[in-house]
Amino acid sequence: MVYLIGTDEAGYGPNLGPLLVASSVWKISGNPDGHDLYQMLKGLITDQMPAEKIHNRLVITDSKKLYQSRHSLNRLERTLFPLFACLEIQAETWRDIWHGLCPASQMSLDHLPWYRDFDIPLPQDFPRAEIAPWKERFLQTCETAGVQLLELRARAVFPFEFNTQVEELGSKSSLLSEVTLSLVKELLDNLGAHNVFISCDKHGARNRYGAILQQKFTDDLIEVVRESRAVSTYRWKPSSRRIEIQFKAQGESYLPTALASMLAKYLRELAMLAFNKFWCGHNPEIRPTAGYPLDAKRFRTEIEATRQQLEIQPQKLWRNR
Repeated sequence: MVYLIGTDEAGYGPNLGPLLVASSVWKISGNPDGHDLYQMLKGLITDQMPAEKIHNRLVITDSKKLYQSRHSLNRLERTLFPLFACLEIQAETWRDIWHGLCPASQMSLDHLPWYRDFDIPLPQDFPRAEIAPWKERFLQTCETAGVQLLELRARAVFPFEFNTQVEELGSKSSLLSEVTLSLVKELLDNLGAHNVFISCDKHGARNRYGAILQQKFTDDLIEVVRESRAVSTYRWKPSSRRIEIQFKAQGESYLPTALASMLAKYLRELAMLAFNKFWCGHNPEIRPTAGYPLDAKRFRTEIEATRQQLEIQPQKLWRNR
């Protein structure tokens, strides 16, 4: 038996809205060769697009292939909500999703005015009646393949915390590594004494992760297997199990990472939905923003008078890098 963990981020580049880091955790029975979940679950899961032409499959792939900002959330929700149901995650409203998948964000959601009173029913663009049939097909396919989805979990870093940690750590990539590996450590602490394989999308242009891994896992000696532009791989051996982690360019080609990518993107879009509704409610003539640098500057300029009237501190709103 082996556990698989995939992680990915959404919102690394924007100046507005949170950075999201998400994870998916899987268990495979027996002694699988290559950990290829796409092959093991090929009767139901595909990474091929366009999704509209694949009516009998669930698509798990890089979220950038599935979704463009301010378009329909259907392609994300069509896969995510059956999986939420498999894990018995309460997901009937916006606030349910954050409570179930990203509970550490609750203080920020209660504090920031664009989230404090926001709630909407979910899913937004996928029929709730279709969740149960897809859930049953997924569970049956996994049981036949000896595969189990164990957990989906995410961490959100909102602008004030983002700015503070980037200042302390020195770079955005260091912050991304810190948040990702803190999440990985939490997940590992909850898993049994079996081998674990972890795959993460690369963090910016960083190729060397040995030092930060050693800081996170101080009781174990981190072995450097390989460090390159394509992939960096490390191993360590706590008592009774072996752990291997890779940081891979285009890591979303690995199913657990692709699913993490979709979850991170969905939570990021839900956050921006609330953010835009708040500011556009005060300024109906303003166009919503996805938060990326050029358009974020336009948006910040257009809301500045309202921000001052509402006495909202700029550091709660704007990410400096």
